[in-house]
Amino acid sequence: MGTAALGQPVPPFELPATSGETWTLRAAAGSKLVVYFYPRDMTSGCTLEGRGFRDLYPAFRRAGAAIVGISRDSLASHLKFKAKDRLPFELLSDPDERACRLFAVIKEKTLYGRKHLGIERSTFLIDGRGVLRREWRKVKVQGHAEEVLEAAKSL
Repeated sequence: MGTAALGQPVPPFELPATSGETWTLRAAAGSKLVVYFYPRDMTSGCTLEGRGFRDLYPAFRRAGAAIVGISRDSLASHLKFKAKDRLPFELLSDPDERACRLFAVIKEKTLYGRKHLGIERSTFLIDGRGVLRREWRKVKVQGHAEEVLEAAKSL
C-alpha cells in the first residue's frame, strides 16, 4: 500500500467502524470526505475536536461532506466516546496502524520527557473522486473544524 499524497487518489483502505460494519473508502466515493486522525478517545483535546466536528456536522452534510474520525483505540472505546459526546459520524478503529501509516500520521512524540510513537493530530479532505485535496498536520483544535468546513465548501 502506498501513501496518500496531495493531488493524487487516496489508496483504498477499510477499517472496522462503530456501526459494527467495515467502513471502506470505496463506499464513501461520490461525496467529499473529511478524515481526521486523533490520538486518543475521551482526552481533552480529542473531545474538543470531536465536538467541533459534531457541532458543525449539519453544515458539513449541507456541503456534501461526510466525516470519519480515526484513532488506534478499540471499537469498544470508540463506542463509549461516540455515545458520551453524541458524535453523529463514524469512528474507525486502526489498532494495526494501516490507515495511520497510509496518511503518515505516526510521529515521534514526547510525553513527560519520554519519547514514544503516536498519532499526530491531522485532518485530510478528499473529494468525491477520491483525490486528496487538502491536509492539515499538527492540528490545533481551536477553530479547526470551521477551517475544514470552509475548505469543504470550496471544493
